[in-house]
Amino acid sequence: MEINVLDINGQETGRKVTLNESIFGIEPNDHVLYLDVKQYLANQRQGTHKAKERSEHAGSTRKLGRQKGGGGARHGDINSPLLRGGGRVFGPRPRDYRFKLNKKVKVLARKSALSYKAQENAIIVVEDFNFEAPKTKDFIKVAKNLKVEGKKLLMVLPEANKNVYLAARNLQRSEIALAAQLNSYKVLNADVMVITENSLKAIEAVLNK
Repeated sequence: MEINVLDINGQETGRKVTLNESIFGIEPNDHVLYLDVKQYLANQRQGTHKAKERSEHAGSTRKLGRQKGGGGARHGDINSPLLRGGGRVFGPRPRDYRFKLNKKVKVLARKSALSYKAQENAIIVVEDFNFEAPKTKDFIKVAKNLKVEGKKLLMVLPEANKNVYLAARNLQRSEIALAAQLNSYKVLNADVMVITENSLKAIEAVLNK
């Protein structure tokens, strides 16, 4: 699949790049995509949730009423889960939500996500660029020129670029990602991907080891 290379003004440069069929042209595997996205979201969870159970509440342990003959349900102490302010039954406890995925599964998931984006014609390739200063208005101008303003934008860079990162940081629907750290969730969550020329080479180097 060939794509025209644009400059940051949205004009064609006259060059074309060929997207690697082994990365951008495979039959997507939905199950491994599900696993990879699930792992990414699970890894974001802090797991610090905690609810007090019956034994952890401060309160008297005196039995509230007689066992029989009261005309109602049996009660123990005031910390009973049946009463307001009592403990919680099987409440959440701190835990680690992370789980392991095999490297081959992760690679296949990333290839599947990129293939979906290629099928949707949601990939734009631009020549490598930099900003003289980290100005948000410069990034917005690039988005306008590429006709992706207002869409969820994922821009992929080959290496860290402070000016571009800071220029996009305040924009809610724009995100910067490094080619070596690309993951399925970010790819699928974006409406359109803007990839620099050198980023394509970095993606191939990582996914076709």
